[in-house]
Amino acid sequence: MSLRGQTPRLLIGVPLLVLASFTFSTCGGTGIDLAGGGVSGTGVSTGAITSFGSVEMNGVHYLTDSDVAPDFITHKTSHGMDNTSMMVSDLFRVGMVVTIHHGANDNNAQQIEYQDNLQGRIAAMGANKTLTVLGQTVVVSDAALFASLNLNELVGVSGFADSTGRIHATYIERNSHSHHHGGEFEVKGFVSGLSSSPASFQLGPLPGGTGTTVTVSFAPGVGAGLADGMYVQVVTTDTQPVSGVITATRIDKLPPRTVFPEKARVDLEGLVTAPPSGSGNVFSFDVEGKRVQTDNSTQLPVGTTAADIRLDMRLQVQGTENGGILSASKIIFR
Repeated sequence: MSLRGQTPRLLIGVPLLVLASFTFSTCGGTGIDLAGGGVSGTGVSTGAITSFGSVEMNGVHYLTDSDVAPDFITHKTSHGMDNTSMMVSDLFRVGMVVTIHHGANDNNAQQIEYQDNLQGRIAAMGANKTLTVLGQTVVVSDAALFASLNLNELVGVSGFADSTGRIHATYIERNSHSHHHGGEFEVKGFVSGLSSSPASFQLGPLPGGTGTTVTVSFAPGVGAGLADGMYVQVVTTDTQPVSGVITATRIDKLPPRTVFPEKARVDLEGLVTAPPSGSGNVFSFDVEGKRVQTDNSTQLPVGTTAADIRLDMRLQVQGTENGGILSASKIIFR
């Protein structure tokens, strides 16, 4: 299933939150260092788009297509579909959390990938500006935007997971023409608690079953090759969990946005999902479930130390991927 914004975007504020309309179709800063390079010449930047011309994210303008050179091509994918022929401002929206692959020590966007967190109907709306969609809790920061949404409305959500597994939306798409959705919805997350009898697992935005999860049941053929720790997309015709369970009609394995090539230079934006532990400036903590390690050479905002990092704080980590751990060279509080 894919989404496509059809109306002008509305920028609400900080943190970013954008609301747009869409139709469903069924288908498979100034002062911020550039995160490029690494031994293999690989740079990977993940965060919410803040503006266009070409694409600005994490305080860096990433150049695309002819902005780099007449024959340069930026490969663009949205919901797993190749949309390379489209202009970035036509395909992507401010607030979408994307991953940009670029070259060694440059800001030339070789590839931009977008996968939302989920697409489904609003099953419940809480007084604390939360939505429930396919068993997942979505936090909407803007009161006026929250008030404009309706029960049973179809929405697509992009955002960052917090320490309890709630998704803090930076972008929301909506569709007032429900007959376009094709009867399928989707939610992405990590597999935990995989069971063969009954065939089921827990699905949540954080690895290891941390935080809120929803139970997914599946037929053996649908769940072939599943393993705990995998990041997957669950496609379902359920509009909401039934007795806490959604039934998968298809399960697709996807690359999580917090897994990076070894020795790649990384620029990662997100919320702190596990509190820091350590002493001095040698600390470990998680951002969206990704383990981050600081040391005495890590640059922090003036007047702060690693001990000032707090659970659910929004920040940006620049560093190098080392054996599944992001070794931080610089941390920026957002």
